[in-house]
Amino acid sequence: MTAPPPAPPPGCPAHAGATATEGITRLYGPETIADPGAAYERLRAEHGAVAPILVDGDFPGWLVLGYRENLEVMRTPSRFSRDARNWRDWREGRIPPDATILPIMGYRPDCVSTDGAEHQRLRSVITESLDRLDRRSIRKHVQQVTHELADRFAGDGHADLVAQFAQQLPMLVIAKLYGLPDELGPQLVQASADLMMQNERALTSNEFILDTLRELADRKRAEPGADFPSWLIEHPNQLTEDEVLHHLRLVMVAANELTIALIANTARVVLSDDRFAASLAGARLTLPEAIEQVLWDEPPLWVIPGRWALVDTELGGRRIRAGDLLVLGVMAGNLDPKIRTDITVPVHNNRAHLAFSGGAHACPGQEIGRAITDTALDTLHARLPDIRLTHPGEPPAWHAATWARYLTSLPVDYTPVPVVDPPEWTPPPRPPRPPAPPKPPTAPLPTTWWSRAATWIFG
Repeated sequence: MTAPPPAPPPGCPAHAGATATEGITRLYGPETIADPGAAYERLRAEHGAVAPILVDGDFPGWLVLGYRENLEVMRTPSRFSRDARNWRDWREGRIPPDATILPIMGYRPDCVSTDGAEHQRLRSVITESLDRLDRRSIRKHVQQVTHELADRFAGDGHADLVAQFAQQLPMLVIAKLYGLPDELGPQLVQASADLMMQNERALTSNEFILDTLRELADRKRAEPGADFPSWLIEHPNQLTEDEVLHHLRLVMVAANELTIALIANTARVVLSDDRFAASLAGARLTLPEAIEQVLWDEPPLWVIPGRWALVDTELGGRRIRAGDLLVLGVMAGNLDPKIRTDITVPVHNNRAHLAFSGGAHACPGQEIGRAITDTALDTLHARLPDIRLTHPGEPPAWHAATWARYLTSLPVDYTPVPVVDPPEWTPPPRPPRPPAPPKPPTAPLPTTWWSRAATWIFG
């Protein structure tokens, strides 16, 4: 059955007699993709802190542009739900089952799709299992994978840091944390990208990921190990098989896609922005500080889907009806002139950005994403210390979807480095400790029966 055309949100131009899509900005449109900052400012000037938009498939919703308004939605679950079953257009049959947006926005039995006590039950499994991951082991995995990838191009003198590095590394690290074979990495990288790009392979790729993780979960039930899937399965909250499966999918896809973007964006900015390059060279700005600045200016996701109004309410001067879709404009919120009057002023020591959402649904793995990015780029720089952009004056090449745009390539040059087989990462040598000062002379201890016995027992 053909679904009826989607109804635009109340207050949209369509209610003034226009067609269902006329005059409403498509979140995935070419003008937004070409310059998201300018598109958001145009929407802000025209509509204020909340603007009517269309998401992929021309389904209507609201884009939250204001920093404070984003926080209000994130922190008020009594008015704005994360459960897509509250989506009026879905309940009323206007979202077809093959919509490419569903693998990202549709309801699933995981902590992202739930609220209240059920959300707390599921999220505690994720946070407590993530807390069991050893940070030193993660860094060791990242260093190992970085060297393995660098081995493939270190001797060439040129490489594409997106295709040959950023797109490969996160999933290979995740595979190690999950106990998956390395050879599945490239297939999972492509399948995850299909989901985020919402292309024609999105639904098929989603099934491939689920089938892979279903087999993994079955194996871990039979042969548990010291790994993330086993900890989910054995958690005292007793997740169902479907809950285990969908949380494995959630963490894999989110960690992979967000970290790919963060690595690529940070590498581009550090190599192209004189403020970063000069500061890093002079040791005045650390790589973690550069990462934080990128999270303010160009977060891995421009927008975060989605929230659904539970009641008729008001937000940013807009009338929001129960069941309306709201999309969190985290990049627009980070650039809100009400909180950043001058976006050229560095904010790299400030973690108040919206890049990892906020409230009860703040990303639980954000520190792991930071650690992977920091370790990967630091290790790569140690291998290729004079790495530089091949075409520093050319604009970067992007591919964009509803939620973000992604670098398609980042060509770099460097002095070729011979590959050592196998490459061994060793920490830099520590400076020698100064000699201990001589101990002052002490008076001889009395030779009592206890002191003689102690000497005989303890030596």
